[in-house]
Amino acid sequence: MNTTTRLQDRYQKEILPALVERLGRTNRHSLPRVVKVVVNMGVGSAIGEKKHLEEAVDALTQISGQKPVVTIARKSIAGFKLREGMSIGCRVTLRNRRMYEFLDRLISLALPRVRDFRGLNPNGFDGHGNYSLGLAEQLVFPELNPDKFTRPQGMNITIVTSGDSDEESREMLRLFGMPFRTDQQQLQH
Repeated sequence: MNTTTRLQDRYQKEILPALVERLGRTNRHSLPRVVKVVVNMGVGSAIGEKKHLEEAVDALTQISGQKPVVTIARKSIAGFKLREGMSIGCRVTLRNRRMYEFLDRLISLALPRVRDFRGLNPNGFDGHGNYSLGLAEQLVFPELNPDKFTRPQGMNITIVTSGDSDEESREMLRLFGMPFRTDQQQLQH
């Protein structure tokens, strides 16, 4: 099954030619592209309640279509009752087909379902073209059953790109359909 996804197809046919025009480069390999998407759920309550971590792993499996890796604490922090080696979260790294499917669902289904959504922060870049955003609620993904996942659980999503600069990557993600806030919207709020 080697078919391309809807977003991957759009990247090849619409976004790449638009990037060639806007960035003034003809070499397609020098243009920014999405390398991988990392979805991370930190489950602080897993210290006292192991079931919370199992629920997060199950939710992330359904969202990403791939089994997540359980992350463990590297250091002991007495204030959080955390000891080195304890399971405190889970993460999944998506590439190729699954990455494009996830991005498509994130842009077209999940983000519009976020309550009081006014656009993504356009300054969430790290200086190397990678973009990070946080979701406070996992239930914005329609594949999750709200009756099964009653505890609110957030997640961090990092989109790793091959772009050299934040501006190039921002332009590419905007062409993908990422709803970034404009300057006008920032002034109003």
